[in-house]
Amino acid sequence: MIPAANLPLAAALPGHDRLGRKLLLVTLGSLLVAAAAQVSVPMWPVPMTLQTLAISVLGLTLGARLAAAALTLYLVQGALGLPVFAGGAAGLPHVFGPTGGFLVGFVGMAWLTGRLVEAGLGRGLLRLFAAAVLPALLLFVPGVLWLWAITPLALDQAVMLGAAPFQLGGLVKSALAALIVAGGWSALRARRL
Repeated sequence: MIPAANLPLAAALPGHDRLGRKLLLVTLGSLLVAAAAQVSVPMWPVPMTLQTLAISVLGLTLGARLAAAALTLYLVQGALGLPVFAGGAAGLPHVFGPTGGFLVGFVGMAWLTGRLVEAGLGRGLLRLFAAAVLPALLLFVPGVLWLWAITPLALDQAVMLGAAPFQLGGLVKSALAALIVAGGWSALRARRL
């Protein structure tokens, strides 16, 4: 049981325990990530998108289980052929392509972000930023290793193409996610007064 002080934002709203509401949040979360994937700067082999911003917001807002479920649903949608990946891509070949480590890592990123919120980093701008930035940085481990394993790139090349260009943007997206969710908490408190 998560202590009340560590509940994610969505769980602090009335009616959070209803199954229908949870299913709706998971579905809407998967669609948010799909929409964020379409905001893309084509780069090879890994495009720059707003997906990690969306994933951070979901983890900070939904908590570990629901955020991970939303990302799992997103992967299933893409694997089944829905055009939810960057640039409208879809299908199993894309899941197992050069960005496959990032796609699978998204589930872990969502879960860990939510778990950090549930462990006490869900309130306050700096704590929210910490809960967002650590999983965003760890996403590069499976992403780069997968890229290195399935392409002819050397490990240093995989790092330079699959991680280095994204670090500044990752910090900015983590800060934006923290600001968005901190704003959500402020709005909730103001509504209760």
